[in-house]
Amino acid sequence: MIAAAGKRRYVVVLFLFVLSMITYIDRVCISAAKEPIAAELSLSDSAMGLVFSAFALGYAVAQIPTGRLADKTGPRLALTAVVCVWSAFTALTGAAWNLVSLVVIRLFFGVAEAGAFPGSARAIANWMPAGERGRANGVLFSGSRLGAALSFPLIAWMLGRWTWRSSFFILGGVGLAWSLAWFLWFRDHPAGAVAVRDNARPVAWLHMWRRPGIGLAMAQYFATNFTTFLVLSWMLPYMKKQYALSDARAAVYVMLPLLMAAAAQWFAGWVVDSLYRSPLRAWSRRIPAIAGFTLSAVALLALTQARTAETAIVWFTIAAFGADLTVSPSWVFCTDIAGADAGSVSGAMNMMGNIGSFVSANAFPFLFGLTGSASAYFGVTAAMNLLAVLCWLKMKSPLLESGGRREVRP
Repeated sequence: MIAAAGKRRYVVVLFLFVLSMITYIDRVCISAAKEPIAAELSLSDSAMGLVFSAFALGYAVAQIPTGRLADKTGPRLALTAVVCVWSAFTALTGAAWNLVSLVVIRLFFGVAEAGAFPGSARAIANWMPAGERGRANGVLFSGSRLGAALSFPLIAWMLGRWTWRSSFFILGGVGLAWSLAWFLWFRDHPAGAVAVRDNARPVAWLHMWRRPGIGLAMAQYFATNFTTFLVLSWMLPYMKKQYALSDARAAVYVMLPLLMAAAAQWFAGWVVDSLYRSPLRAWSRRIPAIAGFTLSAVALLALTQARTAETAIVWFTIAAFGADLTVSPSWVFCTDIAGADAGSVSGAMNMMGNIGSFVSANAFPFLFGLTGSASAYFGVTAAMNLLAVLCWLKMKSPLLESGGRREVRP
């Protein structure tokens, strides 16, 4: 029975890995399809920035409500519901007829997709012991970067065979297939576990703001997403325009930062769990996060001096690798402090992170237009990464400070 439960929890992680890939293919594909969409709908770069940020805004504001949904109903029903809804809006993207319709569709797409990672966090909290959560989150979020990397050549291939509208219809069907498989196979808790939900605590969300470290976790995640959203949205158009790259060459180049970001997720998850089993347990979340933000800040500053496409993509790659080193420790930290509110607390952190995405989506074209180069944006982002280092120096988990004796299982 124990061996069977162990195997099933790795299947849970595999399901979440595939889900993570789907989330990022569905959200990044609009960047890969930017040119045909903008040409057909007569949209400027500023208008496309509004489209990108509409997703980020919807995604941000719905984080806590969808996290509460996962806490109250369980990740089985919550993830089934949100994946079905966002897949429908992915398909509807292909039916947009002007800027307003595209913004509204991507806004509600973001609202629905907001439940993906808080729901996954609750599933990991339910199924994985504390010493394996770093790797589980690393695998989960590596799927997002692989999905983003694959989306560029995938959409380029799809656009070569179908219109951009048909491509979005097809992608919506993939998400619906995942939600059906998840609903039929997954259960909220391992067999024999005590299933405790917080349905009887209608104001529990008010208490989550008193948890130690949640404010700092939210602040540092703003910096994480401010950096990563550049890679996921504006990096491809920027590289093509700044260095006069062809579509094929640019698609190959921009895959490298995303593939290395996926590697960073696995590496960070392994470091978190390894340090958890070492005398440095109290620093097992902080060390990889501090190293990641420092590395990202250095790379962003170096990016201001890049004169060739090859140099720029190297620094983009290092910045993306550093930023993604911070993701797994951030989500594990939320699970450490959350107990039965894992979905809500992680949703609060992800909400602030995606406010960072929203600001980033609009700050890049604004600062570029104001100064005539991307250097101001890169400098501001580097400063945010350094401030995030200060946040992590103050972030302490009660679970780790007590030597692991206070772990709260949902």
